[in-house]
Amino acid sequence: MLTLLAFLVAIGLLVTFHELGHYWVAKLCGVKVLRFSIGFGTPLLRFRPRETEWVVCPIPLGGYVKMLDEREGLVDEADRPRAFNNQHVLKRMAIVSAGPLANLLLAALLYWAVIAQGVPQLHPLVGTVVEQTPAAAAGFKEGDRILSVAGRPVASWQEVRLGIVEAAMSSAVVRVEVQDASGARKRRDIDARRFGEKAEQALQQGDPGVSPARFLAQVGVLEEKGVAAKAGLKVGDKLQAVNGVMLRNWEEWVHVVRNSPGKELSVRVERAGKPLEIKLRPQAVAQDDEVVGRIGVGPSPDRAWSDQLAFTRHYDAVGAFAAAWSKTGETAWMSVKFLGNMLIGRASLNNLSGPLTIANVAGQTAREGLTPYLEFLALISVSIGVLNLLPIPVLDGGQDGGHLMYYVAELVRGKPVSERVQLLGQKIGFILLASLMAFAMLNDFSRLFGG
Repeated sequence: MLTLLAFLVAIGLLVTFHELGHYWVAKLCGVKVLRFSIGFGTPLLRFRPRETEWVVCPIPLGGYVKMLDEREGLVDEADRPRAFNNQHVLKRMAIVSAGPLANLLLAALLYWAVIAQGVPQLHPLVGTVVEQTPAAAAGFKEGDRILSVAGRPVASWQEVRLGIVEAAMSSAVVRVEVQDASGARKRRDIDARRFGEKAEQALQQGDPGVSPARFLAQVGVLEEKGVAAKAGLKVGDKLQAVNGVMLRNWEEWVHVVRNSPGKELSVRVERAGKPLEIKLRPQAVAQDDEVVGRIGVGPSPDRAWSDQLAFTRHYDAVGAFAAAWSKTGETAWMSVKFLGNMLIGRASLNNLSGPLTIANVAGQTAREGLTPYLEFLALISVSIGVLNLLPIPVLDGGQDGGHLMYYVAELVRGKPVSERVQLLGQKIGFILLASLMAFAMLNDFSRLFGG
């Protein structure tokens, strides 16, 4: 229920702000607005305070602003100067671009609301390096402090991930400078190509196989009917040795279990200050074209390490707004670069998300709290703004990016683009958009129902 509510609130806010951009600039340019609709279908609510009818419809996946236009019906002689089609091309360009720009403004306001209250961040310290990943191959070690990514200095783990995503879009190898535990500066070159497509996709999402989290060699989570629970392990047990070999950290324990499918393991643990020997046999499961061991157990986080990582960055009102605009611009530019890389094959279509994934993430962030939810709204608002500025004629009912493209051509040529050319563009745009939507929906079903 929370997921549905969070999704509806998100769509309602983002669509309303987008359409208000069109409405406000249309009124500013003297265009008569006939209807302002949130949603599609038979209106549930409607009222007309003046010349514009305001309606709310049951299908929440969009909205529209209907303006007076001679191409769509008869117009009274007195109203002809207020018809959209009779406006100067610069006014029409301003009206159609106002919706996407309103979404970018909304994103900046949402980021400002988050940043103004102080931004919880993590120092760029490496807590865990996952075996057999690009980060491990690059030589990352626990305790490394990341200083820069692709030559750009970083001061938080969030900046590290953003830097990796940005660098991975333009280069196969991401150069990272670190300061190791001894204080020496070293260079780590992350190259995911030899680890396969999944590793390359993970790198493009900012995950090369290294994270700030650090875990104790102690049971923190236990599946009720898993192998570990049946063997007698309990939450709080400290893992000391496996088959007589001492364990230094949780990663060594994971390595042993993964590489022992179906094999009996003798595990020495400490429980309530006393040693205990437990025997278990990891279940053999198929994972990424290989068989690995699994026992249904998770680690306890290292709280002392987490406290050392955390800090809050504070801004004054002006600084917060500047940071919000900067973040909006960076996010928009990354979206454009991702779409460009997708067209030339450098970014996988598997990264596309549709409404099911968006709804799922909306619910997850809403459960986490107001700040994560606001950040989610800002990200989606940027995405809507960027997508609606793309030169695809069918977006937003043929307005925004598609019409903007035609109006630019009209401004250059000195006369409108022919209807035949517009129709051809709409057909091409429809095929492109339908293909992207199909891939996004397939990805949604794969993520949510395919395990």
